[in-house]
Amino acid sequence: MAEIVSKTSLQDGTLVRHKIIGYQGTIEGKTEIKTCFTRGGASLAIPPAKEAFQYRVAVSGESMRHIAPAEDLEILDAMTEVVCFRCHYAFRTKPGVLDKAAGRCQCGGWICPACLACQTAESAEQSPCLKQRKRMVKKLGNGKKGKRV
Repeated sequence: MAEIVSKTSLQDGTLVRHKIIGYQGTIEGKTEIKTCFTRGGASLAIPPAKEAFQYRVAVSGESMRHIAPAEDLEILDAMTEVVCFRCHYAFRTKPGVLDKAAGRCQCGGWICPACLACQTAESAEQSPCLKQRKRMVKKLGNGKKGKRV
C-alpha cells in the first residue's frame, strides 16, 4: 500500500510516513531552506544543489511541523482528483478523514461532497453501501429541519 515518493510534487493533505524516524502525518506545504537541510533524519551542513525545497509534515498531537525531503517520505494515502459517477462532481480527496465528505467511507470508497455517494470501482455496478444510505438520510433530515424554523 505504501509507496516511495518519486520526483513528483506531493499535494497538500497527502498522508505520509517518514521512512527512518517513523512519524506519520499530512503534507502542509513546501519550504525552501537555504541553510539547514535534512536527509535520513539527520541535519546536513551544506544543502545539496538538486534539492530546492523540503516538505512540511504536520503530525497530529504535535505543535511543531517536521521538515523532510521527498526521498525520506513514503506515501500512505495520496490526495487525488475523483469524479463522482452519480452526479459527475469533481473533488479532491482528503486522506486520513473518515466518514466525512471527501474522506473515506467504512466500505473503503471516497465520499462525494455533493451527493455523499461512495466512490469505489464496484459501486457503479452494485447497490450503495449501508453507510452511504445513512449519510443521505441524515443530510435530508438536516434540510427538513432548516425549512421548519
